[in-house]
Amino acid sequence: MKAVVVSEPGGPENLRLDEVPDPVAGAGEVVIDVAATAVNRPDVLQRMGLYPAPPGAPPYLGLECSGTVSAVGDGVGDWSPGDQVCALLAGGGYAERVAVPAGQVLPVPDGVPLADAAALPEVVCTVWSNVFMAAGLRPGETLLVHGGSSGIGTMAIQLARQVGARVAVTAGSEAKLTRCRELGAEILVNYREADFVSAVQEATGGHGADVVLDIMGAKYLARNLEVLATNGRLVVIGRLGGSTAELDLAKLMSKRAAVLGTLLRPRPVAEKSAIVASVREHVWPLVARGTVRPVIHARWPLAEVAEAHRTMEASTHVGKLLLTVT
Repeated sequence: MKAVVVSEPGGPENLRLDEVPDPVAGAGEVVIDVAATAVNRPDVLQRMGLYPAPPGAPPYLGLECSGTVSAVGDGVGDWSPGDQVCALLAGGGYAERVAVPAGQVLPVPDGVPLADAAALPEVVCTVWSNVFMAAGLRPGETLLVHGGSSGIGTMAIQLARQVGARVAVTAGSEAKLTRCRELGAEILVNYREADFVSAVQEATGGHGADVVLDIMGAKYLARNLEVLATNGRLVVIGRLGGSTAELDLAKLMSKRAAVLGTLLRPRPVAEKSAIVASVREHVWPLVARGTVRPVIHARWPLAEVAEAHRTMEASTHVGKLLLTVT
């Protein structure tokens, strides 16, 4: 089959299509003929040599895909060849075929085109597992999402609104903030022009954010703690702003707050399968009804993967970037 390989760590120009061995469905796995995959920020880091695939994962980029089941391994009873599905991957989505544990596979939701379904697994599983399963966002609370116009951000806005939470976002342009407002965000902060702590505190009457979903890490740690409400929960899922910072424990304790740090990709299959099952139960009906939808900025054929990576690095997009395979 053909897959995107990284000739050597570096820029987008080091991505190329090459012939590689076909995947085989092991016990408990299915093989998917890929229709589309999506570009995620970790793909850029892996391309640069900064985020290697976990042990046992395909070496190729790609953390999600959609397509058609073409083979099933021993012990798989829920899926059959011909099923149209999407899947959460540990790697390998930038390819014509991929093998994936059956527990990480989801049916394509009603009303969603097969290719568009590739925009769902990674962002939905990330948002659901962190904002809802870990941080326990509740109706009436305020969620602050950094990078509100990203794939994760656009999904977090929609899901939070569906449970009756109020949403605050940060983004780097008025155009991006407008898109966030259209999805349901109420508190809009251009981080290039305003301080999000002051803006959220003012908009909430001094209450602050009950949950913060953060992709920045060290750079925002002190201010994220400042903006947290009493009993607030800070969930760190990225380190774009560095890995090391001081934490004011006195302030954390006085707010009875919690700081959670998580990664989805290296989790054991059993944990990912539990997240996928919860997503199928709680989120998939919302997608099928059209009240939650994938936000897709652009799509390219797999051979133009370098251009998709350049767009990701430029951060000019809103929502997801897709690569069509078949």
